[in-house]
Parts: sequence; structure tokens; C-alpha cells
Amino acid sequence: MDNTSRSERTRNAVIQAALAVIARDGPGRLTLDAIARESGISKGGLMHQFRTKEAVVKALLEHQIEYFQDFSRRYMTEHGSAQSEPNLAAQIATMREHVASPHSAAFAILGAVAQEPGLLSITREIDAKTVEAIKAEAADPELATLRWVAARGLTLMTLFGMCPLSEEERERLFDRLLDDRQWSRSPTRKGKRPTS
Repeated sequence: MDNTSRSERTRNAVIQAALAVIARDGPGRLTLDAIARESGISKGGLMHQFRTKEAVVKALLEHQIEYFQDFSRRYMTEHGSAQSEPNLAAQIATMREHVASPHSAAFAILGAVAQEPGLLSITREIDAKTVEAIKAEAADPELATLRWVAARGLTLMTLFGMCPLSEEERERLFDRLLDDRQWSRSPTRKGKRPTS
């Protein structure tokens, strides 16, 4: 095995070990020693790939970003042509995946990033581009943004364990957020206010 392949394999083992430590013990227990023990890689070998715990957390965040960007691209490829707002639909479906995926370590990574808030600048830049793409394709940019924010809020509430809704209720809400027909504007007669 060449050095590049060995290095990539070690890097992946470290990321998986870090995810296991965070999921099992919480982000506060993530240390280089804990990662070395979990992965079976010597601390020297680990530090060859990642000099600090912050470097590991950054790699975890990048790993999650890549996973969910791939999910979003696959969703766009499979379902985008059937959607009037494909970027918005892909983002809502991706947030649903954050909640549903057993591979999602989003909550654990949020906890780890809380110790190093500067790393969130990576996601802020991606989110800004995402929102611009959603607005650009939308007939009603504010409504599209509202749907995106609602899906994000539902996701974060669930990940933080603060969501009072059952899984079935969450699924229905995600279905409704994804359904363009639920969000079309109904015309009102001139001079009449819509009734509630």
C-alpha cells in the first residue's frame, strides 16, 4: 500500500474513532488520547495526521459537510426535475436526512464545534450560497427562505433534543415543507384581506 493510501486510511480511521468517542462519551471527552485508544493508532501516528484536537474537529465537520452535500446532489439528480424549486427541496430533504440518518453525527459535531466556534464559519459560507441559490429559483424568495429556515429549525430542535413532536409529526412537517402545492400563494381580491 502506498503512502497516500495508508495516510487516507489512517485519516478515515481517526475520523470514525472521533465520531465514536463523541457519540458514546460526548464532545467534552474528545481528546487525542481517546481517539488514539479508540482507533488503535499510536498517538504519534495520530499526531502525524492531526496536530491538535481542533484539527480533528475541523476534519469531522468537513466530513459531515461532504456527506450531506453528496446527499443533496444525489437528491437533486433523482428528484430535481420534478420540483419547482429544486435547491430548496434538496436542502429540506438533506435536513430531514440529518435527523433520520443513523450515520449523522451532526449533533455530536455541533457539541465539539461549540468548543471551537470559529469552525462554524465554514458552514456559514456554504449556507449563504445555499440561500442565494434558493432565492434565485423561487417565485417568492421570502417564502422559500421561510421554508428553509423552518426545516433548519426543526432539524436543530430535534438534534438538540428539544423537539416536542413525535417522529411521525416531524415526518409530516418535512413532507409539508417539501410539498410545493402547500405553499402556493392564493390570490386575494383587490381590497380584501385574506381570512385566517
